[in-house]
Amino acid sequence: MKDLEANKIFAAILVAGIIAMFAGFIAEVATHPHELEEDAIAIEGTDIVAGGGAPKEALPEPILAMIATADVERGQKVSKACAACHSFTKGGANGVGPNLWNVVGNPKQAKDGYSYSGVLNVQGEDNWTYASLNKFIAKPKKYAPGTKMNYLGLKKPADRANVVAWLRTLSDSPKPLPTDAEIAAEQAELAPPEDEEGTEPVSDTAAEQADAANPALDVETDATDATEGTGETDETKAGDETETESEAETSASE
Repeated sequence: MKDLEANKIFAAILVAGIIAMFAGFIAEVATHPHELEEDAIAIEGTDIVAGGGAPKEALPEPILAMIATADVERGQKVSKACAACHSFTKGGANGVGPNLWNVVGNPKQAKDGYSYSGVLNVQGEDNWTYASLNKFIAKPKKYAPGTKMNYLGLKKPADRANVVAWLRTLSDSPKPLPTDAEIAAEQAELAPPEDEEGTEPVSDTAAEQADAANPALDVETDATDATEGTGETDETKAGDETETESEAETSASE
């Protein structure tokens, strides 16, 4: 009897061990992790750097070559979203943002009676050139860290070119169009950096460039771009120095 009981105990232990072993194997197969081959959601505004390095922020596309043939009327339509904060007429009053008459090619932070952030010259440029307007409108807070303007930026390069071309007309003597030398300098400055293997990183703005080639975009889309990301109104910002998002396209004189 004792041998029989011992055999039962041994068999029970053996069966339990076998069950535990198979349970662990099945659990490992069922829960084995798989590394993602690519991001499930692309993060806008950065390029992926090979080798696990820090992400590179995409540069704004050059627009100087587009200004000569830009759609001025479309630029005016896109800028309608800015009218709540800016005036555009000669001698117009400042609002939440400064008056924008005669801004292209003229000194920054120069409108009388407007309280500026004081950071628009950090790039070493005292005047609003075509190139500096492009960079500022694309990403205000990157161009001038500390600016009061609370806006992400106008993404589409064609829209930026149209807006700048329209702003150029707001003058008794519009500034000359960009020269070939200025166009080449901007393209060299804003060319995407090459990675370690000598190939350019894939830009997250390819879709935007495709949109830029399509003249049939709705004006409402531009208004959305010009106002997204703030959720603020003139009433909620009364007495506050923070500029609204619509200043992105046209706060150039700040």
